[in-house]
Amino acid sequence: MRLLFRRAERVTFSFTTRQAVHSRNALGLSFTPLRHNPFVGHSTNFSFLASTFHCSAFSTSTKLKMAATNVPSGDAPPDLDSVTVQLSALGLATTIPAFDGVQLYPEYNPVDIYRAYIIDEVRKATGVEPAIINGAIAWTQDLKHGDLVLPVPALRLKGKKPDEMAKEIAEKFECPLIQKPTADKTFVRFFFEPTPYAKLVLKYVLRQSSHYGFNAKLGLEDPSDAKSRKKKVVVEYSSPNIAKEFHTGHLRSTIIGGFLIKLYAAAGWDTLSMNYLGDWGKQYGVLSQGFDKYGSPEELERDPIKHLNEVYVKINQDNAEEQKPLKPLNEKKEELEKLKAPPKPIKAKKGQPPPPPVEHKWTDEQESELQAVIAEIEKTQEQLVAIPSIDEKARQFFKRMVDGDPEALKYWQRFRDLSIEAYKHMYSRLNIAFDEYSGESQVLPKDMDLAADVLEKKGISEESKGAVIVDLSKHGAPTLGKTLVKKRDGTSLYLTRDIAANYERFEKHHFDKMIYVIASQQDVHVAQFFKILELMGAPYSEAVAKCEHITFGMVKDPKGQTMSTRKGTVVSLADSLDAAKDFMHDVMKKNTEKYEQVEKPEETADTLAISAIMVQDYSGKRINGYNFDMDKMTSFEGDTGPYLQYSHARVCSMERKAGLSRETLLAADMSLITAKEGIELVRTLAQWPDVFLNTYKTREPVTVLTYLFKMTHLLSSCYDAKDTNNKNAKTMSVMYAETPEKKAALMALYDSARQVLNNGMKLLGLTPVERM
Repeated sequence: MRLLFRRAERVTFSFTTRQAVHSRNALGLSFTPLRHNPFVGHSTNFSFLASTFHCSAFSTSTKLKMAATNVPSGDAPPDLDSVTVQLSALGLATTIPAFDGVQLYPEYNPVDIYRAYIIDEVRKATGVEPAIINGAIAWTQDLKHGDLVLPVPALRLKGKKPDEMAKEIAEKFECPLIQKPTADKTFVRFFFEPTPYAKLVLKYVLRQSSHYGFNAKLGLEDPSDAKSRKKKVVVEYSSPNIAKEFHTGHLRSTIIGGFLIKLYAAAGWDTLSMNYLGDWGKQYGVLSQGFDKYGSPEELERDPIKHLNEVYVKINQDNAEEQKPLKPLNEKKEELEKLKAPPKPIKAKKGQPPPPPVEHKWTDEQESELQAVIAEIEKTQEQLVAIPSIDEKARQFFKRMVDGDPEALKYWQRFRDLSIEAYKHMYSRLNIAFDEYSGESQVLPKDMDLAADVLEKKGISEESKGAVIVDLSKHGAPTLGKTLVKKRDGTSLYLTRDIAANYERFEKHHFDKMIYVIASQQDVHVAQFFKILELMGAPYSEAVAKCEHITFGMVKDPKGQTMSTRKGTVVSLADSLDAAKDFMHDVMKKNTEKYEQVEKPEETADTLAISAIMVQDYSGKRINGYNFDMDKMTSFEGDTGPYLQYSHARVCSMERKAGLSRETLLAADMSLITAKEGIELVRTLAQWPDVFLNTYKTREPVTVLTYLFKMTHLLSSCYDAKDTNNKNAKTMSVMYAETPEKKAALMALYDSARQVLNNGMKLLGLTPVERM
């Protein structure tokens, strides 16, 4: 059973969006290594590429169509016919340099053309291997320090001081695409010539459209062979418990998993999204008792999840009252056990004297007290079983489910069917769709029995007080401790099902990678699970070698308190979305003129609400938790989901008013973009393919989000850019452009920014709006 949201959430939010905007690590642009060339061993000829790749993504209508909600798989090949002409006009051969051991993707990334020439020039000046140069070149922290930078010490040259070598490289460097480099101490900084750069980058964006920035070759078994097999990735995520309300805590796994599916699809992988439902276990015995006592058939039909959740909370309150006598006894037992085995003293830091030894005494009286407490706990537990208690009845009910009792399964099946239908509605609101719904109940008994046999025969499992456990400390993993595989009554636990389910998926899907998106609370469980699979040998070990755990921090309520379904303290996601939707709708209605132009205002309000909540979730690294703060999420001030949507809708409005065809934009004279704000925006748009590549490596949504905020801030600055000769004139205004040619160039720039924003938002699972 996926243990994702079964315990209190513990991690607090500690990484704000604004911090992320200024974080080099979050953006991941400072030390981007170069990619290896897919055309290894021969040169890359753009005439050949132009004849091979064609793009038909654009319509000729004046209204610019929005791309489909899902991120393109990257299968549509790019169109590079204009690159040949541009390189020829600059006096460059249409065949760019290529090197063994260096993999660049010029058909997807315009900056890789520049990288190729930089590598070639630096190689001529230094004699250093291209692969070393490739690994040394990096993005700068800020564009004022160059488009790319070469830290000379990374070239590992001997015999010359790095600062002298930097000057020599800068002096010898010659390339019409790039200004004369500057030697800044031990760094060589490269600034790309603005006019050819603008022409190249904006043509890439306009021609590749919804595919710009994504790289379909990353998912190939052999990236150098376009006909190579696509690798397959299975991502298991969301995994709510049946009959429990979908709350804000479930959001994290759901949208992180959805993001990963989109990320791998955009990188050319064959993807499969899986929802492994928590649809089996003792909690259904608890729920059946709750429904018998508190349930209403009418309420169940009207709102099944909410009603079952209310029932579950009430019966758990009754259960807690029954179990109350055990609480002080368990606390006393824990206290005594800590005294008996205190934590080991902290080791002294290097160069410091060791801490004085701590005298530890464990008396016979204390041991007697501990044994007496344990005996009292066992006696109390026996009394609860004899009543029988809610907990004992639940255990008996689950045993009946396992044994196939029709009456027990009738309850379970009804709760399961109603829950899945309710979840599907929530997923559709979040722009999430699953290829496969699975669940603990679907795991085959024969595969669990097979796993149990392997564990026993290989000496991995052992009996302990009538149960079956695995003591991983005996198998090279002392920190993972002991874990229960089978209870005394013979019923299997989550771990047994996880082992069998992993085997079944490997046999069925033949995946190259399997990702489990599970909260950090379950890090130990997943580590135990993976270690056991490794110990079991083939085919289990072969499967787990291809598995990865993507962990994340938990969501707390607006006051920073942990949420618990049993205690009834969770925040309903449906209620939260509805409240955010109503808020957004009220904001939209304040501008009557614009509101009347929105075709489906309530749907748009819902999209804005979901964007607000998802962006808040993405605003820090995955491992950081956060407080679910609706006021902060729905703000139009600062870096929020509504701000991104506003930025997108604003350009869409400009496009409608400008009324220019796509052919006009493609034919625009990009040399007319001369204002520094416009040039900075072009340089930032060029970074998007590398931002995508870095995100593919880190799998951190905040990498994309940080870039989008940075880019939209630059876009916004363009609207108010002033003419240096006429301080009152907005030199980058489409409406007041002095010539049709300038208007077309500016609109081409803004449409390119909108397209990159659109691509990034869809990668995050957001649905860009055209009006709001």
